[in-house]
Formats: sequence, C-alpha cells, structure tokens
Amino acid sequence: MSRADAAPAAPQPLAGLRVVEFTHMVMGPTCGMVLADMGAEVIKVEPVEGENTRRLLGAGAGFFPMFNRNKKSIGIDLRQPEGAEAARRLAASADVVVENFKPGALVKFGLDYASLAKRNERLIYVSHKGFLPGPYEHRTALDEVVQMMGGLAYMTGRPGDPLRAGTSVNDIMGGLFGAIGALGALIQRGITGKGMEVQSALFENNVFLVGQHMLQYAMTGRPPSPMPARESPWAVYDVFTVKDGEQIFLAAVSDAQFATFCDILGFDDLKADPAYATNNDRVRARPTLMPVLRERLAKRSAAELAALFERAGLPFAPIRKPEDLYDDPHLLATGGLADVVLPDGDKAGQSVKTTLFPITLQGARLPVRLDPPRFGAHTQALLEGLGYAGAEIDALRARRAIA
Repeated sequence: MSRADAAPAAPQPLAGLRVVEFTHMVMGPTCGMVLADMGAEVIKVEPVEGENTRRLLGAGAGFFPMFNRNKKSIGIDLRQPEGAEAARRLAASADVVVENFKPGALVKFGLDYASLAKRNERLIYVSHKGFLPGPYEHRTALDEVVQMMGGLAYMTGRPGDPLRAGTSVNDIMGGLFGAIGALGALIQRGITGKGMEVQSALFENNVFLVGQHMLQYAMTGRPPSPMPARESPWAVYDVFTVKDGEQIFLAAVSDAQFATFCDILGFDDLKADPAYATNNDRVRARPTLMPVLRERLAKRSAAELAALFERAGLPFAPIRKPEDLYDDPHLLATGGLADVVLPDGDKAGQSVKTTLFPITLQGARLPVRLDPPRFGAHTQALLEGLGYAGAEIDALRARRAIA
C-alpha cells in the first residue's frame, strides 16, 4: 500500500506548487516542511556529501527526520560551474525558493533573489537569517544566541541563571513565519502576477516572543521577573509535589474555578476565608496560601488529583518527558503521530513515529506522503525533468558535480 492510499483524505491546498530549498539545520527546513505538508512538491538541494544535519548526534539527532518529510532530495555541488548551473535551472522551475544561508552566500552562484528574479518575475524567495537587515545582519546567529540577547533566556531561567528554552523555538517559529510570508506572497502573486522576497529572522522572531513582557514593562513601569520568580496573575497556578514524589501542575484562574477547586478537595475553610475571596486577594495572600495548599496536596496522588480536576473541568497537567508522548492516549486516538522511515544513522530503514503539523484541514491531519528522503534519492528523476539527457547526467556524476 502506498503512502497516498494509507493517508487520510486531507486537502492539499499547495498541490502543483514547486518549492526548491537550499537549507540546512532547522529554520529553513521547517519552512519547507510546512509547505510540503500542505501538498507542495519540495525539493531539497544538498551538497554532494549530503547535508551535515543528517549526521548530527545528541540533541540534533532528530533534526533531519523531523523537518524533512514530504520532500525530495537532490545532491548538487554548487562550487562546480556545472553544478551551479543545474541548481539555477532547478530554481528557475520553482514557484518558491527557500534558503537559510549567511547573507550573500548564494550570490556567487547566481542563486540570490535578484539573480533569480531576472529569470522569473513570479518567483517567491524566502530567506531565513539570523537578523533582518541592519547593524546585526552579518553576525552569526544560533537559536541560543538570540535567546540570550533577546530576553527569552532571562525570562526562562531563574534569577541570575539564564536558561535557553527546551526546544528550538526560534528556529522552528522562524520557519513558520517564513512559510506564512510565502503564503501571503502567493496570494499577492495571484493578484499581481509578480513574486517577491520574504525575509524571516531568528532575532526578530525572539523579540516577537518576548513582546508581551516588553509591554508588561511599558504598562506597569516595573521590569518583568523571570518566569520562575514571576508575579503570577493567579494564585493557584503552579507545580505541586504530591504523594510518592510525583509532580502535577494545577490551576484555578477565576473566582468560580477557585470555588470548584475548594469543593472537590474539601477545602471549605479556604473557600469561606475572606482573605481568599477574590483572585487578587489570593494573589496578595500567596505567601500564606501556597504553603497550606502544598501541605494538603502532598497527601494526594497525582492520578487522584488528575481525575478530580478532569471531572470538574479545572486546568491540570501531568509532568511528562518527551518520550512519554509516544504513549499519549489523545495523540494515539486522534492520529497526531505518524510513521516515517529513518533515512540515516544506525537505525536507517527503521520505522518510527513522528509528530504531524498541528492543524486539520476539513477535519483531517496533514499526512506523511513521503518519508524523509535518502540523500540524492531523486537526483536522476529531477534532472531528467529539467531536460538533462542520460549521458549528461552520467558526466555530471562522474565529475562529482551531482550525487
């Protein structure tokens, strides 16, 4: 059974769109993945030795299979004139080009927006950078770099201990913003017939994420505290250590929720105490309220509390690790995980579960149509589609201009 036969009947609004991506790591590939998930033909151009992301260890081991599903792979050596020409011909066939190299890196190959737009005024060109044009644009950026300089690490860590967020938030969201820009540009092209350049950047993405804290300062005149030391707007909104050392997040963010909280837990005395009458009263009384709650809840099990809160419709969350999500009943029941075959590493050829793009179209999740590609798996077919004869392809391969 093919992928198409097994997949749910989700719409493919970008079917027929060709995207060529010169990307690596996370940010650019995320943009391409979004477009691919929505049905576009996405062609990943890799160097003749394969993208280095395929070989990352540790925290980088999941990058390639996560962000490169539903794509085709072609290996091209841009440093060779024949390879650069093949890349230009491929880009000329595209509706969208996606890249995330340093500013100016693709100019020498004629793969920058100005060069390609001369050949195709309908081209949409999506650049992913560390910084938008300005004083910082030539700095080398990483997700961690912009988290540190953009206030996110300060807000995530404890006071005096800046800490990066636990996933590649700026890389991933930067790719999402690039895809949003591409979709807007496609709508505009449908009106004017002309493409445009779209730019997305890690630093500006990070600043957007912490904008709520900037506005908090503007509104209150007080610098926001890091999240572990923040002034919570709700009294009951915290992680509690309960029976057998388990932990659970519990919340009651309105007066009605606090009343329900007290009812289901038998805390009639707290419900009747005028010191806890309103949310703002409870926030001011947190130094006395929280020790009482922690002592009483420590005797309850996490499972018991979860059941009580679920029945009452109150916010709660078990504290889980990433690996626990493979057994999450909601994800399993709703098809939020899908099989992919790993293309690289010690487990190449094995099927594992990956997470799908978190939307539905007409009630269906966007499926995996193509496994993350083996390096260069589509080189021959793509070059033939550009008009290269078999002998020309053989000659390019012999010179290692392609792989």
